[in-house]
Amino acid sequence: MTAVELYCNLKFRVIGEALTLFAAVMLLLLWMSEKALKAPWGRMMHAIRDNEDAARAMGKDVTRQHLQVFIIGSAIVGMAGAMLVTLDGQFTPGSYQPLRFTFLIWIMVIIGGSGNNWGSILGGLVIWLVWIEAEPIGAMAIDFLTSQMGDTNSIKIHLINNAAQMRLVLMGALLLAVLRFSPGGLIPEKR
Repeated sequence: MTAVELYCNLKFRVIGEALTLFAAVMLLLLWMSEKALKAPWGRMMHAIRDNEDAARAMGKDVTRQHLQVFIIGSAIVGMAGAMLVTLDGQFTPGSYQPLRFTFLIWIMVIIGGSGNNWGSILGGLVIWLVWIEAEPIGAMAIDFLTSQMGDTNSIKIHLINNAAQMRLVLMGALLLAVLRFSPGGLIPEKR
């Protein structure tokens, strides 16, 4: 076995283990959140979200509940960050990309459907698939559209060099389509 084969085998094994861990943590958190949302605590959180003044009038400590949700959310984000660093190997301030860590997460929630855990998971899968496949599809589309241009044409060279930006174009188009045709997301919240 060559060093390259050994490295590739180890790399795929580590990625497979990371995906298994991610799936297990995601399913556990999904199960816990579904149980919590169907419990009295979840109904109280829905009441606070819908009308804080009415919840206060019923004797609920809204500020305490906001703090409680913030702490739970921070713990979940901390676990996700630890898993990300484990997978990527490091995380430095220079490696922070707002597009990857902020914008895409909001797009996932909007496309999947806010207020719905299953919608967020579906949105995450859709955005991941589009993110992975957008560059090769964009490169093929650019090659097709510029096939009649000469190889030294500056427009063709520019478009080919910037094929990765098709990800952003597709994300924007997908977001606009979902907001236009299904404003509640792909799986809207049940009322």
